[in-house]
Amino acid sequence: MMKPNVDPFRCPLCGSSNKCGVAASEKTCWCFSEPIPKGVLQRLPAEADGVACVCRACAMSHNALERALGQMAEVLRRR
Repeated sequence: MMKPNVDPFRCPLCGSSNKCGVAASEKTCWCFSEPIPKGVLQRLPAEADGVACVCRACAMSHNALERALGQMAEVLRRR
């Protein structure tokens, strides 16, 4: 059963196409082989859990943000 207000073809974080293979009746999805950061999963609305994938851009931007924050923290530690 589909949960209200959740489009399985759209990223629940940004609303863009998530290119979900499972939603497109395929056996796999891109997210099966690429880890989704825990911080991204924690931002998902409860109603999207198990219904819609995040898009690669949201998953990857979180990774980039985490790397940048780590680099900034390292610079500050050196001061």
